[in-house]
Amino acid sequence: VQLQASGGGLVQAGESLRLSCAASGTTSTFTAAGWYRQAPGKQREMVAHMTAGGSVTYADSVKGRFAISRGNVRNRDLKNTVYLQMENLNPEDTAVYYCSMSLISRAYWGQGTQVTVSS
Repeated sequence: VQLQASGGGLVQAGESLRLSCAASGTTSTFTAAGWYRQAPGKQREMVAHMTAGGSVTYADSVKGRFAISRGNVRNRDLKNTVYLQMENLNPEDTAVYYCSMSLISRAYWGQGTQVTVSS
């Protein structure tokens, strides 16, 4: 199983980005998925998390600005895709963003995508 994250980039404060993460190499459907980030010199932190049942959790710092969602579960190519819509970005959101999915009773991680927000 491999997770491929994309969508990062350099934006100015107040702008938006949408991250995507797609899993390949499995026909199973994830039971949970999340986005995490790690800024230089800091520990990795959870940004947004969702379960297949629809339960969603956000870090306090991104509530109201970020939204996690998934692709159409009825679409074989999209059922293991998760998105992170990020609005009103600020320089404190600058980090490498990683996606993670729980598949076949274990957690998998993507390679990370850099998000840089300039002031």
